[in-house]
Amino acid sequence: MSRKQFIESVGATCKNWNWSWSFVNHQEKFVIFGLWDVHEDGLIFDQNWSGNGRNQSLEHIDLIENHGYKLKTFPMQYEEGENGKAKIKSFTPSLENKILARVSGRWFALSKKRRTEPSIAEEVVFPEQFEEGATKIIAVNSYERSVNAREKCIAHYGCKCFVCGFNFEENYGAIGKGFIHVHHEVPLSEIKKEYKVDPLKDLKPLCPNCHAVIHRTNPPLGIKDLINALKELD
Repeated sequence: MSRKQFIESVGATCKNWNWSWSFVNHQEKFVIFGLWDVHEDGLIFDQNWSGNGRNQSLEHIDLIENHGYKLKTFPMQYEEGENGKAKIKSFTPSLENKILARVSGRWFALSKKRRTEPSIAEEVVFPEQFEEGATKIIAVNSYERSVNAREKCIAHYGCKCFVCGFNFEENYGAIGKGFIHVHHEVPLSEIKKEYKVDPLKDLKPLCPNCHAVIHRTNPPLGIKDLINALKELD
């Protein structure tokens, strides 16, 4: 089955089958995006992307955001074509319902299914081992996950969320004094055995809400991305 045959089999269409990467079924009111396997975070569109299908995809995103259309995706396997252009090596003819999320000019397709969320509460506290996929285990040294690193981070930034500014003591009184999560900005895949954490550069205090949102994608969103997303809502 070709990609065109698959899309047509679910009642969707597009402007051009050669360059379109998004499709629409107006009768049942849903939009389909192909989801590349190289975008583990669920990225389906970036405002910096170019190509003939760009404007059509923005129109389809508008249908989801403002006209009640649902979002569906299907998996695509990436292959580099001529001149470095993306080429579909293969795809899986199966649709999955997703939720659209926009963060700083990028749109993500997030799973609607309940999943096991990463353990984010008080991440920087004790030495731990993190399994990366099923192939490698990264042992993070005790200094990185130590109370000392956490305390240096909070001493510099305070117990206020670096993203939204929420302060637990100001909102909850004495019971909230000193409470804050500490987020590690360096992806685990980049951590080597000799890595030493910089408490001011690598760690940031976050409220649980901002911390959870950052970890909704894999790899996690950047701190600046979430800050920009909040600014766009003002």
